[in-house]
Amino acid sequence: TYGKLCERLKEINQLSGVSSILGWDEQTMMPSGAAGTRGQQKSVLAAVIHEKQTDPALGQLLEDIKGGEELECDFARANCRDAQRDYKLETAKSKEIARREAELEAESFNAWVQARKDDDFNGFEPKLTEMFQLKKEVAKLTRPHLPIYDGALDAFERGMPSTRLDDIFGELKKDLVPLVKSVIDAGDMKLPAALTDAAWPVDTQAELCLEIAKDLGFDTERGRFDVSVHPFTGGVGPSDVRITTRYNEKNWMEGIGGTIHEVGHALYEQGRSQLQQDLPVSRALSMGVHESQSLLWERMVFQGKAFWQYATPIIHKYFPHTKDVDAMEFYRAVNRVQPGLIRTEADELTYPLHIMLRYGLEKAMLEGETTVAELPSKWNAEMKESLDIDVPSNAMGCLQDVHWSVGAIGYFPSYSLGAMMAAQFYEAAKKAIPDLEEQIAKGNFSPLKTWLNENIHTVGSLYESPDELLTVVTGKPLDTAIYMKYLREKYSELYSL
Repeated sequence: TYGKLCERLKEINQLSGVSSILGWDEQTMMPSGAAGTRGQQKSVLAAVIHEKQTDPALGQLLEDIKGGEELECDFARANCRDAQRDYKLETAKSKEIARREAELEAESFNAWVQARKDDDFNGFEPKLTEMFQLKKEVAKLTRPHLPIYDGALDAFERGMPSTRLDDIFGELKKDLVPLVKSVIDAGDMKLPAALTDAAWPVDTQAELCLEIAKDLGFDTERGRFDVSVHPFTGGVGPSDVRITTRYNEKNWMEGIGGTIHEVGHALYEQGRSQLQQDLPVSRALSMGVHESQSLLWERMVFQGKAFWQYATPIIHKYFPHTKDVDAMEFYRAVNRVQPGLIRTEADELTYPLHIMLRYGLEKAMLEGETTVAELPSKWNAEMKESLDIDVPSNAMGCLQDVHWSVGAIGYFPSYSLGAMMAAQFYEAAKKAIPDLEEQIAKGNFSPLKTWLNENIHTVGSLYESPDELLTVVTGKPLDTAIYMKYLREKYSELYSL
């Protein structure tokens, strides 16, 4: 019975993989005139997948296993547990709703691209309103036992109630706001002109980023590296992982930072269990855990001191105008705190404030406390309050992110949960590999990559929740104190507080 179940689960996953490649193509290669056709293709595919996910024969297999067959291995038990969970979620949705979700995602995404380009919130508002309505309906259908927002959140962060999120974010804000304030009061960092005034040709940046991606362990035989509006990781891991980044001639950090972030995701995808390939247990446990991997490489490695011992000569090679900039100056440059408008360009310290803003707004819109029409004014007021920034346009404000347009409502908290997990995992990695920082300084990233592979990537969804995984790997569940200690120590030193 278990063998038959696995066959069905693999088939569903392979079809989802096809859908994922179509989505990757849509954001990287597809001509804009094909949007309508692509929406139809994805919608037909979604209907086929939904049919297989809700097939009564699959339900029967799950029932038989639940009743009889004693499964020997933990991974097999986890596969059945997650397959049962998925089946329950999918059967709660009608075929019509599954199809509508796929169609609306395509329509809404295209409306968002246009609205962001034209700075036209009103043109996007109807689709966004529809998306919030639909996701509210889906949350009620699939997780009727949970409050509305928790129902949406559970799709990305299982086992994380919003009450716990409120506590986590409350604690974080209490400690973070004064720290941000004292850093800003300490005055801006003076950076070498070579890092701020020069032009950085995009082609050269792309070569630099590819070299670093390979050094970190990104396998180009099982991966691609392209450009898109919004950097992301797609494909159908572990054998086909596709990352994208974007380059900015005036800001070299955007390309390299985005690349290393996506490489972190890609190393997780390429490191997923080959033995359990295409089965539920090989998936990432939650979006926060996935995000912890990208942020560990971006924040702890790329923005750590040791990395710049390795990276400085490489940047000198590609960009000779930086030859007088030393490792310490690069390190300071990538950690400069500067409150800004754009989440993806935010520094490590102010980043969580961007997340808390989005969390509060999406929760209010989903629960009906705020309408989508009020989003721009609420957004701008909140930016002023938390970061003391005036928002000049909706394109630079509430239209900047892709997430809500594609229905990822309840996703934003994963970024900050991921940042906290990253600090906790990295602390554990340093204990396990005493000379970790020396290895990184030499450009030897494989001890860290191997440790993450063994402890996180191949383990996939074996455990019930991120807290359980953290407890196994680090000895305790998610702890904001570890994260705050890391931030306080790092920025107190950088800004001589």
